[in-house]
Amino acid sequence: MKVTKKLWFSLFILFIATTKIVAQQDISIQLGANQIGLNQYFTITIQVKNSRLREYSGFPDINGFIKRGTSSSTTTNYVNGKMSATQSLTQNYQASKKGTFSLPPFLMSINGMEVKSKGVQIVVGEAIKKPSRRSAFGRDPFAEFFNRNTESEEFIDIEADAFVALSTSKKEIFVGEGFVANLSFYVAASNRAEMRFHDIANQITEIIKNIKPPNCWEENFSIEQIVGEEITIRGKNYTKYKIYETAYYPLTTEDIDFPSVGLKMIKYKIAKNRSFFGRNKQENFKIFYSQAKKVKVKDLPPHPLKDRVAVGDYQLDEKISTTDLSTGQSFNYNFNIIGEGNLSSIVSPSIKESSNFDFYPPNTTLQINRSNSKVKGVKKHEFYALPNEPGKYKLADYFSWIYFNPTIGSYDTLASNYILNVIGESRKNLVIASSDFGDFYDQIANATNELEAMDDNKWIPLLTTSFIVLILGFTGYLAFKKVV
Repeated sequence: MKVTKKLWFSLFILFIATTKIVAQQDISIQLGANQIGLNQYFTITIQVKNSRLREYSGFPDINGFIKRGTSSSTTTNYVNGKMSATQSLTQNYQASKKGTFSLPPFLMSINGMEVKSKGVQIVVGEAIKKPSRRSAFGRDPFAEFFNRNTESEEFIDIEADAFVALSTSKKEIFVGEGFVANLSFYVAASNRAEMRFHDIANQITEIIKNIKPPNCWEENFSIEQIVGEEITIRGKNYTKYKIYETAYYPLTTEDIDFPSVGLKMIKYKIAKNRSFFGRNKQENFKIFYSQAKKVKVKDLPPHPLKDRVAVGDYQLDEKISTTDLSTGQSFNYNFNIIGEGNLSSIVSPSIKESSNFDFYPPNTTLQINRSNSKVKGVKKHEFYALPNEPGKYKLADYFSWIYFNPTIGSYDTLASNYILNVIGESRKNLVIASSDFGDFYDQIANATNELEAMDDNKWIPLLTTSFIVLILGFTGYLAFKKVV
């Protein structure tokens, strides 16, 4: 294939743009000290400059080490009036024994980019003891120089500017109408307290048990990775971490009550006198509680099919193989219901029985898409049919589907717009002829169901009696002859 100048120019521009994006993000992997004591951590840190850490693959496993949690930090610098921000995430590793261990080169995907680390040999020695130096005056001058008192460290609990909230997309709904509930953790941009999630998988399992209503159908959005999202609430900037999200469809008119639930976070206290040595923070826990919430459920308006109709915002997508056909010629008709709602509960459209057509039960398929806090999809119904009588027919007279639209607060009907033009001879007589079983069945109408005596066949009992007497006589003759 000949490469044109235009193509070369496009590739060059793409290369320059990609290089610029990579340069702007400035993503790197940093390894901690490779000579540590048994009581110290080896660390791997991923760092993103001039951008936000949106996604990353798992940290590597190291033989002889156990992962001991992560910590994150964000720093902002102003140089010559220009701001630069750096976000870091550190994975801690604790050695299980002394020795020399190998961390091979590895790759991590960070913000969609493959970043390589060269690896390192890690030497783990004896546990490091904290030095205890005392002067003749009963104090440690080195501790004072480094602003640290080894005898007692004081830690400050910084108030967290954060909260957890359970929100719902609607406060009042009809029975069968869907609404989305999500539990999120919000951290203000002005927050100074350092926190991270604690045992989040098990916490979510317990939270779901507490908040899931027993009278609802559920469509879970399945959050696989907790990622921060920048939002503004009443003029204040927050980072929203969505923990759990699902759609509920009430099956009864009972109101839905969500209780208050707690989210346990690891929250660090900061050393009052920070130094180059010793601990500068202390791990602690804090539980954030959500407020209880209620969703009111209303009954549907009166209707003969009130207890059987689906609730949602739906449209009809129909297809037909042909609208011009002859009697006895089969056709396929698709009645597809698309929209937003509990598609799993949708039943097939009702079909009006008629001798003009032979309709067969449909093949059905269901496709559901859960994204952007909405549950949408399509319920497909594929019908097979044969026309028996010539004429023009509106399929709307045979196919209809009634549902309740909560947006307008009333019932609605989806009906076909197709008109069939059928030519040919009537198949009704053909159907009757094909079911004719002959003269034998024609006599059934003239037959009686009364019992009749067998007087006209008196010779049958006489013949039976004579045969029995003959057998008995022959048997007696044989027995007498044997005795003689």
